[in-house]
Amino acid sequence: MKSLDKEENDLLESIEKGEWVSESKIETYELAAKNYFKKNQKISLRINEHDLKSVQKKAALAGIPYQTLITSIIHKYVTGKMIET
Repeated sequence: MKSLDKEENDLLESIEKGEWVSESKIETYELAAKNYFKKNQKISLRINEHDLKSVQKKAALAGIPYQTLITSIIHKYVTGKMIET
């Protein structure tokens, strides 16, 4: 049996440590993410202009649309993941 070179040994160690994910798991994660971000309800609300500007600035700093940030805040609140300070 041929001995492994350094690159092959590194790859083998990485696999044995469980650092690789099968394609089927990746597809499962992609589908879960797609369903998580699927929006199927539309709402309209009125918001204080100052609050809206603040949300828009924070979203811009995060590099996401402000509607996505608002959706994320609502999701975190209803799932109990938002921690009050």
